Amino acid sequence: MTQKQLKEAFVSNLNGTTLLEISLGFSVAPLCLLCRGLLLILYYLHYGKPLSSRKYNLLLDFVVLISPLVFSCTVLSPVIFYVPLVIAAICAGIFSKIYSQRKHDSGVAFRQIVNDFQKTYLDPEYIPSITLFRVYVNVLTSISILAVDFPQYPRRYAKTETYGTGVMDFGVGAFIFCNALVCPEVRQKSCATPPKFSFPTKQFFSIWPLIFLGVGRLVSVKSIEYHEHISEYGVHWNFFFTLAFVRLAASLILTTFPKSKSWIVAMNLAVLYQLILNITSLKTFVLHGSNGKDTRVGFLNANREGLLSLFGYLAIYMASVQVGLYLLKRRNSVKEWIEALYSLILMVLVLFLFLHLSQAHIDPVSRRMANLPYCLWVLAHCLMFCICFIAVDLMLVFTKLLVSGASVPCCWNVLQPAHSSKKHDMETVPVKDESKLLHVCLITAIDKNQLPFFLLANVMTGIVNIMIDTIHSKTSFTLVVLHLYMFFNCLIMYILHAKNIVLKFW
Repeated sequence: MTQKQLKEAFVSNLNGTTLLEISLGFSVAPLCLLCRGLLLILYYLHYGKPLSSRKYNLLLDFVVLISPLVFSCTVLSPVIFYVPLVIAAICAGIFSKIYSQRKHDSGVAFRQIVNDFQKTYLDPEYIPSITLFRVYVNVLTSISILAVDFPQYPRRYAKTETYGTGVMDFGVGAFIFCNALVCPEVRQKSCATPPKFSFPTKQFFSIWPLIFLGVGRLVSVKSIEYHEHISEYGVHWNFFFTLAFVRLAASLILTTFPKSKSWIVAMNLAVLYQLILNITSLKTFVLHGSNGKDTRVGFLNANREGLLSLFGYLAIYMASVQVGLYLLKRRNSVKEWIEALYSLILMVLVLFLFLHLSQAHIDPVSRRMANLPYCLWVLAHCLMFCICFIAVDLMLVFTKLLVSGASVPCCWNVLQPAHSSKKHDMETVPVKDESKLLHVCLITAIDKNQLPFFLLANVMTGIVNIMIDTIHSKTSFTLVVLHLYMFFNCLIMYILHAKNIVLKFW
């Protein structure tokens, strides 16, 4: 076999892992974020000032926020069930130290602190959990697209061939979810009704970079004979095309249906698509082609997975619009966000119940077809991921209130603590912008240039694969390469943000 065939076989015919392992693996990212925030607060408590060095801020962010993810999907994957427990124990130890030192200065009872915390007013215009979710999906995807070519990345985490739940299968759907959370329809704040086709027009002009990147990937992959897994999207199709067409189609649908009812469109679309898969020969066509022998003759046969999975991804996008509207609903206090958490947890439980029923009586999860169980799985895990980030944000707000003056980047801004004597007025209370109090945060840096970050990761992945025989790499070499790759990508985004450069011109 040639090197190209070896690499294609290395990522083919895989069956995924369990839902529990994926859930535990994704809990690592929010826990790392909590650990970073607590360390910064502890530093402030000791020295009376925030960590001011850009060099040390970058180093701390990379070591605490990025490096554990690289280890978790490689050498620590056999003990992934213990990783969240260890990080949670470290966080508990740091919080205990902060609370014990703060207790010497104040005799306020813990119950009173909790009551005051629930009444604390937060900045309703900035919801950090959305930013954190979108950035971490990008980061985890960037790690996986290179790590999957190394033997230290478990095969059960890679994309499945037909049925199953792999980590990378979730990443594809999560990218769709991320885009819907901040689409123009969700972010619209004006009470005035915009022209009917204003949003589709904006989407039409904003998706051209995706089309350009899709064509660029197609041409480059074919020209250098780069290894590719054809059953993912087909011969000519790729995820850039999927994302572009889904965004445009959803925007057109929302010109007819009210965005507040987008979940109904999503449900009907996913159920109808699943019915067609089951009662017609469409499922056989997707899996085996028109002749039943996996033919790739003709454009539809050649790209059947990418074209037909658009219906499932569109359903995910429409449901995610509803989630975005719910998350961006104006909430002023911690108590309101705790109530929102209860509602989100209930939604997750319902989705997992339907997922269990659909897998038992309809079909297993299939990213290749983007069937109904796949849509339910992606939505359930994305919501669970969001819940974790919201919970972490609230924990950091609670800890910041214990240490007056402490600041954490990418965390809620406190408008007014509950013990303030001032009368609360959302129009007159100045917002404390913590991002200006601290040097550049890696999360913010990636957020400002998310598409360039993802594009750079794809280019670097190609370069590494061309230069290195990844399949036969040793563990130590793999870890060095993955860390250098991620550090280079993060450093470029860090520098761009430090110089206030945003690479967006569309």
